[in-house]
Amino acid sequence: MNAALRILTWLLALALVALPVVAVVNGWIGAERWPLSKLRVQGELARVQPAQLQAAVLPYARRGFFAVRLEEAKRAVEQLPWVERAEVRKRWPDVLEVRITEHKPFARWGEDKLLSEHGRLFPMPKELSGLDLPQLGGPESQVQEVTALYNESRQLFAPMGLDVTTLVMDARGSWSLLLGNGTQVVVGRTDARPRLSRFARMLPQLLAAQAQPLVRADLRYTNGFALSWGEAPKAPPPAAIPTPLPAPIAVAGRLLQGIT
Repeated sequence: MNAALRILTWLLALALVALPVVAVVNGWIGAERWPLSKLRVQGELARVQPAQLQAAVLPYARRGFFAVRLEEAKRAVEQLPWVERAEVRKRWPDVLEVRITEHKPFARWGEDKLLSEHGRLFPMPKELSGLDLPQLGGPESQVQEVTALYNESRQLFAPMGLDVTTLVMDARGSWSLLLGNGTQVVVGRTDARPRLSRFARMLPQLLAAQAQPLVRADLRYTNGFALSWGEAPKAPPPAAIPTPLPAPIAVAGRLLQGIT
C-alpha cells in the first residue's frame, strides 16, 4: 500500500508540474503574459496587402509566444493571393516573423491561371487578365515539360527575330505552337525537339524562297513538312500628289500671302 501511495504521489507531483506547461503550450493560459505583439515582414512585397497578411496571422498570434502554431500560420499565409511560399518564425520575446516570396508571372496557363517564374500555377487575378504574356497550356502534371520545351523553342527561333507566343500540349500529348509572325506549327506527339530543330534550321530558306507568308507548318512527317502559304501582302496605293498652291496675287505692289 505504501508503494502504491508513493506512486500516486509521484504521479500527482508530475501532473502539477506538467499541467501548467501543457496549458501554456496549448494557449490555455499565458497568452496575456507572453503575447506576440509585433509582426515583422520580410521580402519584396508588391501585391500582397498588409491588411490581408495581418488578418491571416492574427488568429495564431493571439495564442501567445509558446502556443502559436507556426505551421498552421504558414499555411494560412500561403493561401493569400500572390503568395508563392512563406516562412513563419517567432522571436523572443514578442515577435512573429513572416518571410514572403510573391508570385512573379512568367506565362499564362490555360484560360484562368498564371505560371510563376518558379514553375508554380496560381489563379489569374482579375487585374492581370489583359497582361501581355506568352500562352502555355497542357496537363498540370506536365508543367515542367511544357516550360522546358517553350524555353528551348524560343532559343531556336530567336536568331530569326521570331518569338514563340503560344505553346500547348493537348490531352493526347501532341504539341503545337504559334510564332510571333502568325505561323502555326503543328509538331505532333513524338520527337518534338528534333522536328522543331530541323524546321528552325530550314525556316530562313523557306521564307526567303516565298513572297507569301507562311500560315501553317505541319511537322508530323518523317522526311519533310507540309506547308500552307497565305496571300502575299498587297502593295500600298501610291501616295497622292499634293495640289500646288496658287501663286500669290499682286495688289497695289503688295503680295497677299496670308494674314499678318
